[in-house]
Amino acid sequence: MSRPRSPWWVVVGGGVAAAFGPQMYLASLGLFVDPISAETGFSRTTVTAAASVAALGMAIGLLAVARIVDRFAARYLLIPGFVLFAGSMALIGLMPPVALAYLLPCFFVGFFGAATMVPASRAVVSWFDNNRALAVGVVTGLIGLGAALAPLLAGALIDAVGWRSAYGIMALISVVVPVTMVTLFVRARAERHMRGRLVEQELPGRSFAEAIRTRQFWGIAVGLGLVGVVVTGLQVHLVPMMTDRGLSDDQAASLLVIFGLASLVGRVAGGLLIDRVHGTVVGPIVMLAPILGLFFLDLPYAGAAAAVGFIGVAFGIEGDLLALLITRYLGMRSFGRLVGSVQAAFVLGSAFGPLLLGLGYDSLGSYDPVLPVLMGFLAIGAVLIATLGPYVYPPVHGFDRLAARDELAASAALRDSPPRLLQ
Repeated sequence: MSRPRSPWWVVVGGGVAAAFGPQMYLASLGLFVDPISAETGFSRTTVTAAASVAALGMAIGLLAVARIVDRFAARYLLIPGFVLFAGSMALIGLMPPVALAYLLPCFFVGFFGAATMVPASRAVVSWFDNNRALAVGVVTGLIGLGAALAPLLAGALIDAVGWRSAYGIMALISVVVPVTMVTLFVRARAERHMRGRLVEQELPGRSFAEAIRTRQFWGIAVGLGLVGVVVTGLQVHLVPMMTDRGLSDDQAASLLVIFGLASLVGRVAGGLLIDRVHGTVVGPIVMLAPILGLFFLDLPYAGAAAAVGFIGVAFGIEGDLLALLITRYLGMRSFGRLVGSVQAAFVLGSAFGPLLLGLGYDSLGSYDPVLPVLMGFLAIGAVLIATLGPYVYPPVHGFDRLAARDELAASAALRDSPPRLLQ
């Protein structure tokens, strides 16, 4: 168990595997809309409803996984998760032209896809304390890169073999690559198990019941959740918002590419920054930064592109905060259940941002009156994160190097580092 290994292989394995998970399906869905509609006669609303149905399945799946992820070895959840996720995606291509039959496997894409997310995050953070945010940032960066490339793969497959076979081939890739990466590289530090069930777990931190009674838990959940509402709403409505302001369709669509690339930069750069500057300093700055971007989200195109890039970088950095803040304030003992529960709430809450902007536009004829509400959400989130207080479980000096050499000694170092009292 104490054999030397580089923990960064866990990061690479977990990130590459996750890149072929649910985000690949969601990122490529737009390419399937026209061919599915043309063959089945479904409306675009029905085809794109797959995203909402998958999100519902994912939220339910995250809650289910959250209850068991801290009790089972990562591979025993990840491998079945990827196999069942891929099988559900393959079923989409086999369904008859009946709306319910089409949407049912989409639900299970999200439900089983949830099992491909939290166990990998838990495995990665177990290896890192000094560079924890950077490790998370690299994983989420690889996921983002996969989401950026997924439409290219899907488009090529649809052109070559049609949409039904395209889903089958993508499903095959989603089994072969992730299962290989998980089998070779992904496991938690000092992970001991009997037939998959973990034994001798002595991780520092609060139980789930204790954690949800702290103001830190609710500050993290609500604060980051409000940012997610804003960013999701802006992503969905960015193109129509900017065409209303005078940009061409191509220019407005290119802003989404800029946003995606900027968020990739933010995820990795944010990891480096958050590991070195306290989260209660970085977090509020990152949350308030999009407010400045919103003021410049207007013509000319160069100014709008700069504003979107600014918002994207901030969003990428914010994405690294959840895992870091949970472990710093509530510890590792119930990490999987806490993160899974919060992510489930995020998935459900993400629908509120697009709805708010859509209702504002339909009622008032413009997005502008809604933007101050979004700015208010960001300000509230910044205050909640800024007032979390000092870390309860600060990083242990030299932990990452020790974990790479001797996993059990690293576990002892964590146990011997006393937590600070919650304020």
